[in-house]
Amino acid sequence: MAFAFLFPGQGSQSLKMMDGFSAFPLVKTTFEEASAVLGEDLWAMLQAETPDAINRTVNTQPLMLTAGVAIYRAWLAAGGAKPQWLAGHSLGEYSALVAAESLAFADAVKLVRLRAEAMQSAVPEGAGAMAAILGLEDADIMAACAEAAQGEVVSAVNLNAQGQVVIAGQKTAVDRAIEACKARGAKRALALPVSVPSHCALMQPAAEKLALALAETPLHAPTIPVIHNADVASYTEAAAIRDTLARQLYQPVRWTETIAYLVAQGVTQHVECGPGKVLAGLGKRIDKAVNTLALTDAAAIEAAMAALAE
Repeated sequence: MAFAFLFPGQGSQSLKMMDGFSAFPLVKTTFEEASAVLGEDLWAMLQAETPDAINRTVNTQPLMLTAGVAIYRAWLAAGGAKPQWLAGHSLGEYSALVAAESLAFADAVKLVRLRAEAMQSAVPEGAGAMAAILGLEDADIMAACAEAAQGEVVSAVNLNAQGQVVIAGQKTAVDRAIEACKARGAKRALALPVSVPSHCALMQPAAEKLALALAETPLHAPTIPVIHNADVASYTEAAAIRDTLARQLYQPVRWTETIAYLVAQGVTQHVECGPGKVLAGLGKRIDKAVNTLALTDAAAIEAAMAALAE
C-alpha cells in the first residue's frame, strides 16, 4: 500500500510530548544529537514544569524538527516501511527533508534555529499578528485581506483546509481583516497568541538571512519525493530546494493543495509523524477519502505498522 509521511510544525508541541517513545532509546539519542549542536538540553525543556521555554519560537522549531526525526527513526527501527511520499507543514518540511536524506540532521538543527531567530527579529514584538478564520471561503478571506490592508501587510498564509485558514501581517491590518471576515460571514475569526507573523511579506528579511545560510548548507537529491509548501511540487536539484525553503517563509503554506496532490496520486493513506494529531484532523476535513494514522507513542507505531500491512 502506497502511503505518505506528514510532519507537523509549530503548534503541536507540548510538555513531555516524547515520553510515549521511551521504548526506543534512539529517540533520546536523537535529542542528544540536536542538543549537542545547539549547546543546550532540548530534552530537559520538555520535562520542565511550565511550557514557557518550549513555546519560544527559537526553541519550538528545533524541538519539533527533532521530534519528527526521532519518531521517523523509531518507525524505521521498529521495522516500518519507508513511505513513497513526504511532506511537512511549514517547519515540518525540514523534518521531511531529513527523512528523505536530502538534508543532514545536524545541518537542519542549525538551519531551523537560525530560521526562528531571523523570523523573530524580522518584526518588532507586538507589531505583527496572526488570526484563524473559520467557516469562510478562501476567496472571501483573500478579498477581506485586500480590503483591510490599506497600505499595510495582511494576507492568507496557512491554507490548512476548507473553511480553516490563518491570516498574518501587521497587527492593525490583521485586526481590520478579522472584522472584514466577520462581516463576510466567517463563523469565527480569532487572534492567535503568537508574536511572529509567519508566511507573509513581512518575513522577506528573514528569508534573505535564511537564503544565505542555505547557500552554505549541503543538500542532496531526496531519496523520497518531498512536496514543498510554497509550490506543491517536489524537486531533486539543490538550488530549487534552497529557493523553495527561502520562499516558504513569506509565501503561504498550501496544505489543502498538498493533500489534494497526494490524493490525485492515489495516496490516501497518510501517517502523521510527530506529536499530536493536527494534520490528521486537517486531512479528514480536506478529503473524506484520506485516512491519517498519528504516531503519538510507541503503541501507535505498532498499530500503524499493522494497519499498513493489511
